[in-house]
Formats: sequence, C-alpha cells, structure tokens
Amino acid sequence: MAVANRTADAKTTRDAKRLQTRERLMGAAVAEFKRAGMADADVGAIVGAAGVAHGTFFFHFPTKEHVLLELERREEDRIAKRFAQFAKSDADLPSTLREAVDLVMGLERRLGVLLFKDFLALHFSPTRPPAEESDDHPLIVLVAAEIEKARARGDTASDVTPMNSAIYFLLGLYALLITTDDSPARTGLIDDYLARTLRSMR
Repeated sequence: MAVANRTADAKTTRDAKRLQTRERLMGAAVAEFKRAGMADADVGAIVGAAGVAHGTFFFHFPTKEHVLLELERREEDRIAKRFAQFAKSDADLPSTLREAVDLVMGLERRLGVLLFKDFLALHFSPTRPPAEESDDHPLIVLVAAEIEKARARGDTASDVTPMNSAIYFLLGLYALLITTDDSPARTGLIDDYLARTLRSMR
C-alpha cells in the first residue's frame, strides 16, 4: 500500500511539474508572439525565457500553431463566461451585441495587434491543427441564443436565422477590427456596423 501511495504521489508531482513547464512555455510563447508575430517568433527565445531545453517546447506544442490553438481555447472560454454572465441581465439585443463587441475588443487589447491578427487567422484557417476538444466557437453559439431570444420577443423579423446572423455579425466584426487597427474613424465604423446589423434583422 505504501509503495502504491509513493507511486501515486510521484505521478502527481510529475504531472504538476509538467503543467508548470507547459504554463511557462505558454506565457513565454505568447510574449514572443506579441513581439514578433507567430510566423517570425523565435522558439529559441521562447525556451530561453521559459528556462527549458529546446525539445521541451515541441513535447508540449508540436507546432507554434498549437500554442495559438490553446490560447484560442482559453480566451474563448473567458469571453464566453463573461458574455453568459451579461446575458443573465436580459438586456435588449443592441446592448447584447455591444457587449460582444466590447469583449472582442478587450481581447484585441490583451493580445496586441500582431497576435490578434494571428489569432483570427488561425481561427478561420482551413489548415488549423485539429482541436483535442470540441471545435465549436462558444461566443457564436451564445450570440445566436441571444438573437433567438430577441426573435421570440418579437424584436427581430420572424424569419431571422439566429446562428447565421451570429456568424455574419462576428465575422464582420473581426474583419472590421483587423482592417481598421487604431484608425480615428474606427469608433464610428463600429457604431455604424452595429446599427446596420440590427437593421438587417428587423
């Protein structure tokens, strides 16, 4: 029994160390991606910052794209939780779509311009690595659910397709953000985009 307990303890310690190493690599990789963009990111700089051997990176992440895939999962979960919390307030559709915009723009600020563009490029890439978990995009699903609620209240046309509308809305938002960067006209463009999106559903 004592041997079994020692073996279990050793496995737990190894797993904890492996997780710590993965988190250090993740943090170092994200910092390097913010600095240089994913394509030009230096794996040597990443492992140096994380304090591990070169091969350790590829043990945890087969490619640099796999780092982005992990970041995507974490950030989508974070945004989805915040959006779901907001949705409990039963706000109207304009406020709900504005919240989605604010959350995505918050992501852009956290990641920085280079990494945000890489993040979205991978998000829609036909060659993205397969995800270990579901490849659904939770924010799209949640926005669609809010559009469905608005349709049930009579706030949109009865023939609106919530999932399609959510996809069109978020795709358009992503495109607008990555093409305007810090343009002075950006705020007005986003307001106009929201107004046109809402009109398209009436």
